[in-house]
Amino acid sequence: MKKPQRIQRYSAPERINHWLVAICFVLAAVSGLGFFFPSFNWLMQIMGTPQLARILHPFIGVVMFVAFLLMFFRYWRHNLLERNDILWAKNIHKIAQNEEVGDTGRYNFGQKCVFWAAILSLVLLLLSGVAIWRPWFAGYFSIPLIRLALVVHSVSAVVLIVVIMVHVYAALWVKGTITAMVEGWVSVSWAKRHHPRWYRSLREQQNPPRQHEKGP
Repeated sequence: MKKPQRIQRYSAPERINHWLVAICFVLAAVSGLGFFFPSFNWLMQIMGTPQLARILHPFIGVVMFVAFLLMFFRYWRHNLLERNDILWAKNIHKIAQNEEVGDTGRYNFGQKCVFWAAILSLVLLLLSGVAIWRPWFAGYFSIPLIRLALVVHSVSAVVLIVVIMVHVYAALWVKGTITAMVEGWVSVSWAKRHHPRWYRSLREQQNPPRQHEKGP
């Protein structure tokens, strides 16, 4: 069987960055659920002991935030909202039926929503996490502020977990997406179908239009 033509979607450093965020998210989410729900205390065993989980949880959260910040600076321009995103959102029923709508760039409206929801949740998690981080920083904050930070931290964590679940489901649903983040490439047909404007921009970069030379 003939191999499909390939286009690089993500470089090796980009993929490593992504999977570092993913691993930190799993560890932080699992240990955090163990803290929040007594029936899930056993989840903290993923880090060895509950005591070790409590020590490592905030450090893992900081690593996840820094790693995602690198992704933010790399991709934020591609996730700015555009007029075409309105068309995509209005036709979400067609998207649910695996149809493509509009002239999508590197990321579609759904991916952009995941991106901005994730960065907002992570900022709130970091700020609230610092306020409740014992024994390092919690002593500098009042009890009412710590209580408020606990609420913000919990709600932000739930939002981020839901956002990541949607992200994972969409990646599994659209065939070829997982390959992009595991191996770094997508087929030409995948790019044309799901991100046609991004595909055209790549082709224009590789084959810039020649300027006609003017005669004497």
